[in-house]
Amino acid sequence: MTTDNKAIVQRALTELIGTGDVNALAPLLSDDFVHHRPDPKTSTKAEWLDAVRAALTPLAGMHVEIDHVLADGDHVVMHSRRRAPGGGPEIVVVDIWRLDGGLIAEAWEIIEPVSQATANLTWWNPPTR
Repeated sequence: MTTDNKAIVQRALTELIGTGDVNALAPLLSDDFVHHRPDPKTSTKAEWLDAVRAALTPLAGMHVEIDHVLADGDHVVMHSRRRAPGGGPEIVVVDIWRLDGGLIAEAWEIIEPVSQATANLTWWNPPTR
């Protein structure tokens, strides 16, 4: 099942980025799909598809390079680098997907602009005395 789950997630991203068609993604999501964010906000299937649709318009032609796809049971983790068209900013994205019955049931996503990576590590470095 792990291999099948990886294939489903890879197909979802390929369909979405390759065609720009959010409707191609919808059948791969369960009806009770939930998208989780780092803040307390979550989105339903319809809300998330609307947000993706709105984001894809300015990102048409985005370059996506998948660095890692790891699967364990019903979870798939994908690490990718994405660059906006026209030499736009590069971001690193970590997606965690939970599948149930061959459909994507939940998603978590962390996005970090590469240009801000060093600044985002300041919490890790203790202050010098």
